[in-house]
Amino acid sequence: MASEVRVNSITNRSGLGTATFNNDGSITLGGNLNLNSVTTTGRNAGVGTANGALIYNSTTNALESYNGTSWKNVAVLGPIQATGGTKDTTSRSGYAVHTFTSPGTFQVTNSSGPVEYLVIAGGGGGAGWVGGGGGAGALRYGTVEVSPGPYTVTVGGGGAAGAAPSAQPNEGGDGTSSTFGPDVTSPGGGGGGGHNNGTRQPGRPGGSAGGGGGSEPGGPGGAGAGGVATGASSGTGDSNSPPAGWGNNGGAGNMGPAYAGGGGGGAGTLGTDAPGPVGGNGGNGLAYTITGSPVTRAGGGGGAGNSTGGTAGSGNPGARGGNGNGPEKQGVSAQANTGGGGGGSRDSAGSSGGSGIVIIAYPTA
Repeated sequence: MASEVRVNSITNRSGLGTATFNNDGSITLGGNLNLNSVTTTGRNAGVGTANGALIYNSTTNALESYNGTSWKNVAVLGPIQATGGTKDTTSRSGYAVHTFTSPGTFQVTNSSGPVEYLVIAGGGGGAGWVGGGGGAGALRYGTVEVSPGPYTVTVGGGGAAGAAPSAQPNEGGDGTSSTFGPDVTSPGGGGGGGHNNGTRQPGRPGGSAGGGGGSEPGGPGGAGAGGVATGASSGTGDSNSPPAGWGNNGGAGNMGPAYAGGGGGGAGTLGTDAPGPVGGNGGNGLAYTITGSPVTRAGGGGGAGNSTGGTAGSGNPGARGGNGNGPEKQGVSAQANTGGGGGGSRDSAGSSGGSGIVIIAYPTA
């Protein structure tokens, strides 16, 4: 036979505190509520992990609640508030958008929860001497949980331009990584392949890889192959990326008799192989609306051609390859903060890759 005990109120004998159990299920306290005090280590060991459990975390000095999957800071409920970068609350309705074009700190000052991020690394440099175009920096997009505290942001630099024909090797330099906090890293783009003492260099690997070089025969005769991406092919705009980010292979250079460099890979598509005397086109970038309107970034650089330089991929304005039969023998550098690859050059030094960018967004209500 079941038994039942009903209590209307509990009164401290000294009169210092009372607890009244109301008909609506609420409890009215006439004194302090003392919760179990536990460190973060003790909490993570499994203290009170029932949905709705409350603890006082003595490590962070915060009241925390377990929501069934993780502990949340109850004392700072409400929309996330943060500082860092250039903060904009008008470009995207209902969101705050932080844009970092140089290194900095994203400082969460209130509340916990998910934020969107777009992290693009620096693009690879274009090579000299019928060089391949640089590959775009890897593009990572997704969400990550944040809580009050600092999150370090680094913005990758663009890869250096390949050397002029009088100095070898002529391959473009790799871009460097961009990061957001400890868990989000986008690798830099690979430099374009150039020419080294008669050997045509393949494009360098990277988030998106550089295009292969193509030049006069001699020496052991390199393959002029496009580089291999460390990013994982590509999705569509606004799609969540894998941990390695979106990235594509570079195109192969043409070994002759019409020498031309391959296009660098982009976040959206492959760099193309060089067709005949025409440089390969850079791979396209991807468009994201994290700022409120679609912006395309992370396109590959165009390869240099004997007759016509390859065009840059979308999201990489102007970074075409050099033209061997015109005054524009030098490729065009990628614009800053696009993560684009630099254009390969025909009879001059290559061109530099574009620096990366980090964008973070979260609801304001």
